[in-house]
Amino acid sequence: MLPPPRAFWHYNLRETVLAHKSEFSIKGLREYKRSSPVRWIISHCFEHKLYFFIGLLGFALTYTAFSGARVMFGRGAELIIEGGGAQAVINVSLAVLILSVSDGLFSLMGSMAMVILSTRVERDARHELYASLLGKSQTFHDQQRVGDIMARATDDVRQLNFVIHPGIMFIFDMVLGFAVPMIYIAAINLELLLVPLCFVVVYTIVVRRYMRRLEPVMMRQRQQYGTLSARLEETISGIEIVKVAAQELEERRKFQRNAAKFRDFFVQQGKIEAAYLPLLMFGIAFGCFFLHCLNMHSRGLLSIGEIIAVTGLMQVLSFPVFISLFSISMIQLGIAGARRILELIEQRSEIDENLAGHSAAVAGAIEFDKVTFKFHGKPVLQDVSFRVEPGQTVAIVGQTGSGKTTLTQLVSRTYDVDAGRVLIDGVDVRDWNLDRLRSQMGKIEQDIFLFSRSIAENIAFGVHNASAADIEAAAKEAQAHDFILSFNDGYESEIGERGVTLSGGQRQRLALARAFLRQPRILILDDSTSAIDSATEDEIQKAMRRAQEGRTTILITHRLSQIRWADRIIVLENGRAIANGSHEELMRRSRQYRRIFARYGAVDAPDAPAGQLAFEGGA
Repeated sequence: MLPPPRAFWHYNLRETVLAHKSEFSIKGLREYKRSSPVRWIISHCFEHKLYFFIGLLGFALTYTAFSGARVMFGRGAELIIEGGGAQAVINVSLAVLILSVSDGLFSLMGSMAMVILSTRVERDARHELYASLLGKSQTFHDQQRVGDIMARATDDVRQLNFVIHPGIMFIFDMVLGFAVPMIYIAAINLELLLVPLCFVVVYTIVVRRYMRRLEPVMMRQRQQYGTLSARLEETISGIEIVKVAAQELEERRKFQRNAAKFRDFFVQQGKIEAAYLPLLMFGIAFGCFFLHCLNMHSRGLLSIGEIIAVTGLMQVLSFPVFISLFSISMIQLGIAGARRILELIEQRSEIDENLAGHSAAVAGAIEFDKVTFKFHGKPVLQDVSFRVEPGQTVAIVGQTGSGKTTLTQLVSRTYDVDAGRVLIDGVDVRDWNLDRLRSQMGKIEQDIFLFSRSIAENIAFGVHNASAADIEAAAKEAQAHDFILSFNDGYESEIGERGVTLSGGQRQRLALARAFLRQPRILILDDSTSAIDSATEDEIQKAMRRAQEGRTTILITHRLSQIRWADRIIVLENGRAIANGSHEELMRRSRQYRRIFARYGAVDAPDAPAGQLAFEGGA
């Protein structure tokens, strides 16, 4: 697991243990306030509060200087009307120049601070989500669509950047763009605040209604984007099935329908934004304000220079009103994205890492004590009991769907039992420190997963600081060394996603090499040689026998040649352990065990090549 970015250990924060919601947590990772998306975003901003306040200060000074320049315009007009001296006019001009330059510099300072803040918040939020996803249980991931998760981890997190810059930056513009000019107007004549204050009150009411209309559209827009991404990911991942079934046209139509729904939400957003009234309201308010200024001038309460100054100040309000159309949409979009991110982060895992749990070297004794397990309410294993001594090899056999793979997943605590206990060295797996337990296990499945990395990295996955010699030795044991050297870059050759550039047998041999390198105390082999030819299998079996010495091995296979050398065989039927013993014992006293082989003519088949005698298997 990668270490967290520097920002997470830059502050002296308490260690956050999310045992109630994660399988694994990262020490020193800040737990942000998650009671609402807005509070979550704000807590991320305050993690970098220096940039937040620099940005706020920069825009406050920007509007102070900008509004001050409007006042100096009025002062300059008065000097011209009154016939002021050249020096006075020059002084006013210099003041306007200084204020204008200051306006630009302070705006630059505020913008830079907000850009840095937004980028850091995006990075922190993405890391928080990634760490949370790594900590979720297998049950959680079984229920998720990869494409939707990718949409949340990329595009939804990206929206957080826009929330801050330019979103929050525009909010600063709105608040300061109203407050600072109105303070200047009040300083000239308090009566002039009548129209601006009425406008601000009506503006606030209208904007609140606008936000309530916009929020559900933005949320549905983000959800539809997740659906669109999930459909795309499924189609690309299953492109082979799509092409074999000649479903390219149908998949294209489905994608077009999803894309059209996504477009429709943008159209709805556009219709709501097109009816944005504050811009019209400001035009009316500005006319009323100017009429009020003329009325006060007729009463001798305002000079021409003051009218020029206050109308210039009133005009400053037009920019916050204009940009609020965009800032509100960006903020609503970001809040919708934040809500979708929090939905993932806050989902509780059924399995916790148990940091204070039992931590010791695994000897390898495994015991199932009246174990019952249900998946989505459907019984998979029922009242299963057996014991495996350290160093023994146990084979699990049975019909398809009898619960063989599920049994091994309970050993590694991928899932927790519903009743009974699974014990490792006499300790319930739920009482073990999860990281300590799993780090001493190795598992090879029929559906091998390989990363889009070099062959050496795939073999060394999970083993820190593995030397090239160790990697090569593991590959040789797994009979993978020769085919690896056939590639141009040897062990540094990059393989495609999920190892699609390799054959099934090559993928399984790399997985075996990975397991051999880890040297686990408990080794789980789930039909791990199903895609390997007989000649290669003979060599690999010899290596596997050497690798299993002193280790407890759980073996799921459909090859009789592997089952025969198991110390014990467990026969599963409909989720129940109906028989166990050695191969010879079960052939004598288990009708179900004999039927498995008889169905495929495996019993006493002298002409069958070694390794090819098979029975119905699979997970």
